[in-house]
Amino acid sequence: MSRTALEAASEELRKASELAEGDLQGRLYDHSNQIATLAAREEGPDHGRLDRHMNALYEIAGETEGDLHGHVVAAREQLTEYRRGVAGV
Repeated sequence: MSRTALEAASEELRKASELAEGDLQGRLYDHSNQIATLAAREEGPDHGRLDRHMNALYEIAGETEGDLHGHVVAAREQLTEYRRGVAGV
């Protein structure tokens, strides 16, 4: 399973964090770092871990607009793509 989608999601969130301010900037940066860490691990994340990130990004996307929104949505789409290859549920 390719980690490219996780790496792309992390990069999209890093870009989003550069456009955000305050608490939202910190939240996006934290998600970016956590997903980058998952991409680097030998064993990839499970459905539950991905779902928590995807739900948080869904909520954040609802609070944003413009380029910031676009990066959050793109990150979520990358996680969805990666999740298609995860065994389980």
